[in-house]
Amino acid sequence: MTVERRTNYGPISVTEEAVASLAGGVITECYGVVGMASKNLFRDGLAELLKQENFSRGVVVKNKDEGLEIDLYIIVSFGVKISEVVQEAQKKVKYVLEKSLSEPITAVNVFVQGVATMDEE
Repeated sequence: MTVERRTNYGPISVTEEAVASLAGGVITECYGVVGMASKNLFRDGLAELLKQENFSRGVVVKNKDEGLEIDLYIIVSFGVKISEVVQEAQKKVKYVLEKSLSEPITAVNVFVQGVATMDEE
């Protein structure tokens, strides 16, 4: 699945992996977010912290008729107000993706997979 655009110069295709990588990069810059987590938890319920090259494993991009729907799986820092971190992350990801892709973003769903203490970071 790709995001398709037609211009006077020809078609533009943006892959799902590219959208996921962009979304992952944006959300990891948000205050209180330690990093991306895999959408699949380990069998003991532990979340795996992903490196930058694997951000797409923590993002699900759904291309709906109305626009894109993004699911993000993150790990937050201990001691932050999770609801505030998630709300600000949603706003930032939506804004950056809409500006970058010129495509409406209908939903940014954030799933907190874990909380990292200082020794885990």
